[in-house]
Amino acid sequence: MAYASDKTYAADTAAVPDYAPAYEDDRRGSVTEPYVGELQPGEAEAGGLGRHLGLFSTVFLIIGRIIGTGIFSTPSSIVESVGSVGAAFMLWLLGLALSFAGLCIWLELGCMIPRSGGEKVYLEAMYPRPRLLATTVFAVYAIVLGFTASGCIVFAEYVIAAAGKTATEWEKRGIAIAVITVICFAHTIIPRWALRGMNALGVIKLVVLVFIVVTGWAVLGGATKDRIPDPKASFRNSFAGTTSSGYDWATALFKCLSAYSGWSNAAYVLNEVKNPVRTLKIAGPLGLGICGVLYMLANVAYFAAATPEEVAASEQTVAALFMSKVFGEAAEKAISVLIAVSAFGNVMTVTFAQARVNQELAKEGVIPFPKFWASSWPRGAPGAGLLLHWIPSFIIIVAIPFGDAYSFILDVEGYPGSWIDFFVVVGFFWLRYARPDLARPFRCWIPVAVFYLAAQVFQMVAPFLRPPGGVGDTSLPYWLSSVVGIVVLAAAVVYWLVWREALPAIGRYELRPEHERLSDGTAVVVWRKDKRV
Repeated sequence: MAYASDKTYAADTAAVPDYAPAYEDDRRGSVTEPYVGELQPGEAEAGGLGRHLGLFSTVFLIIGRIIGTGIFSTPSSIVESVGSVGAAFMLWLLGLALSFAGLCIWLELGCMIPRSGGEKVYLEAMYPRPRLLATTVFAVYAIVLGFTASGCIVFAEYVIAAAGKTATEWEKRGIAIAVITVICFAHTIIPRWALRGMNALGVIKLVVLVFIVVTGWAVLGGATKDRIPDPKASFRNSFAGTTSSGYDWATALFKCLSAYSGWSNAAYVLNEVKNPVRTLKIAGPLGLGICGVLYMLANVAYFAAATPEEVAASEQTVAALFMSKVFGEAAEKAISVLIAVSAFGNVMTVTFAQARVNQELAKEGVIPFPKFWASSWPRGAPGAGLLLHWIPSFIIIVAIPFGDAYSFILDVEGYPGSWIDFFVVVGFFWLRYARPDLARPFRCWIPVAVFYLAAQVFQMVAPFLRPPGGVGDTSLPYWLSSVVGIVVLAAAVVYWLVWREALPAIGRYELRPEHERLSDGTAVVVWRKDKRV
């Protein structure tokens, strides 16, 4: 792999492809952009595939990330936790409101700094000192815990179920490894066709949800009285049996928020979005809004076909129960195939965005061998970033046994995200106060931001609340996964201290950034050691 290196990159802008940023002033610290990382505006956007994502693809980048398997399965565990249909619907609405609140904050930040990387970019703007600390912490979090293993395993399980077969644990692992490998290979070798496939799978997901919704209306209208004699039974006394346990409410809310997660997905790839500010302002609310409406109506359909007790007691997904009640047992295999397709599409979307985040982190030089990991070889997509995503996903699929250990790893993966979001929202308020001069094409309402901040504090504290009987969702101590998540973030700080402070002090050198250019024009920061005199 050849790299064209130019240490005077900043002066040699003629060789850089013209991927003009959405802002007019290229001066760091100007009224158009705060300090963001080490790369200048214009440098950060250069290289890769260029701006090829239109409004349609950006909307489906969000829809494809939100709609995975959650809406087809989690309604059962949510109603089981809170005990009633009315309470479950309240949580779905609360989860949607919180997701829109977060989206409003991310819209302001994304329109203000329209660059790939999402939280990586925003944290750099909010916490420029100590230098690179925010970038390094986010890098460790995103790379170590940014694996896509659960979706691959879910795909394997539903494919096996649809085939009517039983499989060993290692057979499931083999299918899951094949899924992540094929997806990473496709995004690397045929990136534009992979994008088209991703969009097509997003359309299929919408069609499946619309089918469930329309079928639910037919059930409520009495079209299936022979199978479901009283479709409105679940909605009478809808709050009867509601739990009073705060832990049960918190657990159910986490599941709702997880089902909505993905509304920020477009922020990770803005370097590749045409007219990023305008597109982001439309695609974000549209993508989340479509999913929110369909989620609520799908829940109506589920409870029209089955009682809360049937939904909560079912060991199959809600969607499978719904199809069985309405069309008979033969329909369960069909929905299993469609859920597997949805899981596959979700993995494709997550992988697409995560690889871009990995590349942006490499471009800042905070991980070893930055020029390799920042490479867009061989077809313009971040092939090395995809490899960096494949490695931890492969390790999790192969090394972690199913059962409690696997559930524990997934819990560890999710918890640090609340801390990252908390610091983003705190930084949002700081930027409003410290830099009122910054151009903000979209402005989030302060009460909305306060609402979202309170939710992040709740999510940081709630996992430490003692559950009924002191037992969480695994046999391990209920607080352990959250503690491990905090340890991962602390380890990132230690890594930064060793790299930026301890080793330079011991070796008597200083780190100096040099901007180099790869063969496709991608700018990379390489930190050189200058001996102290």
